Amino acid sequence: MDREEVHALLTRVSSGAETAEEALRTLVRGPLDGGADRSGTRDLGFARLDTHRALRTGDPEVVYGAGKTPEQTVALLEALRDQPGGRSGLATRLPDEALEAVRAAFPGARIDPVARCAAVGPPREGAGGRVLVVTAGTSDEPVAREAAFVAREFGCDVDQVRDVGVAGIHRLLAVRDELDAADCLIVVAGMDGALPSVVSGLVGAPVIAVPTSVGYGAAFGGIAPLLTMLNSCGPGVVVCNIDNGFGAAVAAARMTRRPAVKP
Repeated sequence: MDREEVHALLTRVSSGAETAEEALRTLVRGPLDGGADRSGTRDLGFARLDTHRALRTGDPEVVYGAGKTPEQTVALLEALRDQPGGRSGLATRLPDEALEAVRAAFPGARIDPVARCAAVGPPREGAGGRVLVVTAGTSDEPVAREAAFVAREFGCDVDQVRDVGVAGIHRLLAVRDELDAADCLIVVAGMDGALPSVVSGLVGAPVIAVPTSVGYGAAFGGIAPLLTMLNSCGPGVVVCNIDNGFGAAVAAARMTRRPAVKP
């Protein structure tokens, strides 16, 4: 549950469409559900689920799947799906076994095996602006797909432009109109990491640069493109951690989010 949903709930109470007691039960089951202390968490034994994040930040809680068993991942997604407020439950960085477990447990789940992400429950639509995910090369696709998947689940309208790295600059110039139409661009590149600087010189929207661990030995697992992006001469470029498509997607969703209800 987020602020907009709480505002809608209070509006229903003020109009008489819902009683104060019914609204109270919704709030207790939702963001304030934390057991006896109402701490905004739900203790599953192996994890303490944050049920208050959407109300604080507007963003849903997300499961980081690496290091968790398939059974733990399924249990967390079930708990997220069952929260009141009509939000999806999202998990990232899922190993193959967890992807298969989610597929079996949730027949209607949205799953991207390349992004290694899964989501259950209704997606949030129309909450964010238009986000364009741009990749330098095909090897950057897993990180780009993670960014696209998460941004879409956070309510953004997402498109992708693939394989337009600076080694063939004409490829990038050929999609200039698509770049210009975006409210925010996530630019994913390994090797020398030069693409975000070039893109930032072509558009006026924010550019979120994501270095990937793609490259030969001197790329040092993504450190070389990370340093290039941090030293970008293009204004308006902000940089995420290596391979962090998730972080880039959340930043883009927040940058383009429709005005929310404020306290």
